[in-house]
Amino acid sequence: MNAIFAVVFLISCALFLFTEPDGFLAALLSGGQKAATLSLSLLAVYCVWLGFFKVLEQSGLSQKLTRWSMPVTKRLFRSDDQTALFLAGGNLSANLLGLPGAPTPLGVKATKRFIESGNSYAADMLFVLNATSLQILPTTVIALRLAAGSAFPADIFLPTLLATLVSSAVGGTLVFLTRKRKKK
Repeated sequence: MNAIFAVVFLISCALFLFTEPDGFLAALLSGGQKAATLSLSLLAVYCVWLGFFKVLEQSGLSQKLTRWSMPVTKRLFRSDDQTALFLAGGNLSANLLGLPGAPTPLGVKATKRFIESGNSYAADMLFVLNATSLQILPTTVIALRLAAGSAFPADIFLPTLLATLVSSAVGGTLVFLTRKRKKK
């Protein structure tokens, strides 16, 4: 994928240099500045939420929340593996807060545990719920809109909630309906 992006970038640069050589350097520097600004904005959002998760973990509240949500995750994933359910719960919590990169390590570990225990249904369900990513608070998108200069960056709250709620419900239902049933 990196090779494809590099080729597209080089072709774009060559075409830009050929068609408007005077604007090339200014556009390159302006794009770099915008990329740096956006990266710093997203870094701030990630630092806040990852710090929040760390405080929850160190205070013991994450374990309490996990115990509280355990009946729901047990039914959702049809698993008794406490560790895998804890990891999957943390993964889904980070997705609910709109942090697309943060839950990945938890999701990978949970999926490995589910697969090792022979529970492909749970692994499939976790994959689909990550792909549809129900978001109660789309913090990353709001931060992107804020960095881009949107007058009302949080206007996407309700449409995002509705769209991700519907996609998660449809995806979860399809996984449930297409699961492999054990023969008796």
